[in-house]
Amino acid sequence: MNHFKGKQFQQDVIIVAVGYYLRYNLSYREVQELLYDRGIHVCHTTIYRWVQEYSKVRYNLWKKKNKKSFYSWKMDETSIKIKGRWHYLYRAIDADGLTSDIWLRKKRDTPAAYAFLKRIHKQFGHPRVIVTDKAPSIGSAFRKLQRNGLYTKTEHWTVKYLNNLIEQDHRPIKRRNKFYRSLRTASTTIKGMETIRGIYKKNRRNGTLFGFSVSTEIKILMGIPA
Repeated sequence: MNHFKGKQFQQDVIIVAVGYYLRYNLSYREVQELLYDRGIHVCHTTIYRWVQEYSKVRYNLWKKKNKKSFYSWKMDETSIKIKGRWHYLYRAIDADGLTSDIWLRKKRDTPAAYAFLKRIHKQFGHPRVIVTDKAPSIGSAFRKLQRNGLYTKTEHWTVKYLNNLIEQDHRPIKRRNKFYRSLRTASTTIKGMETIRGIYKKNRRNGTLFGFSVSTEIKILMGIPA
């Protein structure tokens, strides 16, 4: 599928603009300035629309390719402020620290934890162990899923120090300090950011991090010749 058909700008310009925004702590206006220095005149609002459109595309492509996960998972949530209100970003990583999935929710409660656990089970099946904090909502959701026939062979551990890795994994998204105007905008943007970070972490694990190029990785993900 040609995702760039009918666009005013060439695909390389769009890929670079979206890649810079999702990978680095830049504003839309700062990305606009970087492009302007290279002789490309594009409005920051256009870059925003590109990020919203192509973050969805890249996240869905990444999800299709992201089918493997180790026997042990870690799951946690962190708070994200959207238009002055706290929302909660659920995250699951495997034993190697690779991102399995993320999901932004309005509440941190049993239904939210249940929905996220069910979502990652559909993607990866059941692990031998899930490590979480001692949040009652997660424990309640896990037991409910087991009663419904999911995670029946999975142990649920709540040992705090074992979850340090995922606590650290929240930091990059927390440092971005973006002002999100809506849940929809925040969810789409974060999916794009986490897709790029997921690719970065996989390259780091495989020892291919030297010379990491966000534009090249996006092209590979989208099946575009580099």
